[in-house]
Amino acid sequence: MCYIYLIMRTILIIGAGRSASSLIQYLLNKSEVEDLHLVIGDLSLASAQKKVNNHPHATAIALDIFDKKQRNSAIQNANIVISMLPAHLHIEVAKDCIVYKKHLVTASYISEAMQELDALAKENNLVFMNEVGLDPGIDHMSAMKIINEIREKGGKMLLFESFCGGLVAPESDTNLWNYKFTWAPRNVVLAGQGGAAKFIQEGTYKYIPYWNLFRRTEFLEVEGYGRFEAYSNRDSLKYLDIYGLKNILTLYRGTIRRVGFSKAWNMFVQLGMTDDSYTMEDSENMSYREFVNSFLPYHPTDSVESKMRLLLKMDQDDIMWDKLLELDLFNRNKKVGLQHATPAQILEKILTDSWTLQPEDKDMIVMYHKFGYEINGKKLQIDSKMVCLGENQIYTAMAKTVGLPVAMATLLILNGTIKTPGVQLPILKEVYLPILKELEEYGVVFNEQSMPYLGYNPDK
Repeated sequence: MCYIYLIMRTILIIGAGRSASSLIQYLLNKSEVEDLHLVIGDLSLASAQKKVNNHPHATAIALDIFDKKQRNSAIQNANIVISMLPAHLHIEVAKDCIVYKKHLVTASYISEAMQELDALAKENNLVFMNEVGLDPGIDHMSAMKIINEIREKGGKMLLFESFCGGLVAPESDTNLWNYKFTWAPRNVVLAGQGGAAKFIQEGTYKYIPYWNLFRRTEFLEVEGYGRFEAYSNRDSLKYLDIYGLKNILTLYRGTIRRVGFSKAWNMFVQLGMTDDSYTMEDSENMSYREFVNSFLPYHPTDSVESKMRLLLKMDQDDIMWDKLLELDLFNRNKKVGLQHATPAQILEKILTDSWTLQPEDKDMIVMYHKFGYEINGKKLQIDSKMVCLGENQIYTAMAKTVGLPVAMATLLILNGTIKTPGVQLPILKEVYLPILKELEEYGVVFNEQSMPYLGYNPDK
């Protein structure tokens, strides 16, 4: 292999999946002026080569993350490493980065194992930047910008609400659910599981168990895009420490969907179709109709459709029923085709049939923050909203808003602008100010509106 590119500044990108498209394109566009060479490693060499697209400042390699020799060689020959792997696979990469003294950037939440490397990263003067994608990422940066501005003016935080959603753009919204998969479908199916949603409302701790999560929503208005709803994220309380909001009265984070989605999704929750804790017998040969029927009571004469409507207490002309029909749930001929599958895995398969982005489809990211604060005896509020539209199935708004901050952080570290060492997330000014400013050039713009303090509305 030729190593001529090593005289340039080498960025190793591990993982060439859908989320890496905008990230790689950004760095390739900067490669000549910034004297960069990208090494793109993926288990599939073809996937890496597709992302390289014969660019003179990039090299594609086959990289098996479980092959220690291969992994070590790739990391040793880089100046900085970007890991776009699933979150649980970052840790071996991170350990190698400590050994070979390389900075590391990921878009994933900081795991306990990653946090344990903080002292070693600091000792070696290494920046291990995590949570620098969309959510987590842009949410941290845009929130901390305004929270710090309020504090610097002498204001006291009373309320912080933050909402984000990956949705389908209006022009590509072609189904009754007003939704298509723009990210990992499995995460959508399992959303909200693993414990009660926790938040603070007017100084009182609140908890919503999973089986009630999609019944408790609040409405949001975004100018030019209409009305949305939001359901609570699993744990808002961890942001008390992250954002320094220990004495705040209201802290709530939620996921945005179009109005009506949560009520419809709750049908799957109540039936048990989102359960991932057990496998179903002979799932491979099960039809979609048989899958649905396995959650319904036996009746000698009633059809699956009749039993379903009776159990869910809905009329045949209910829009919820039309949403179920649209998914082809009652098809006798379509087979699940998955061995030893859980209900959640089967539901994911069925939904993927209907909710996959088509080549020319556009997705949409909506982010909405509310900041309530008191200053000079007055209670005020700032609403900050951002909408980003994708271009097509490849260059999605999701790939843009995840990948661009990762790429920008990487260059800022490489160029010495971000220099604070350790395992961290992007809540320091040296990180969020330049990234938010540059993101505006790519259409990721937050529009802020000031108003009298409105307080907290849902679940009074």
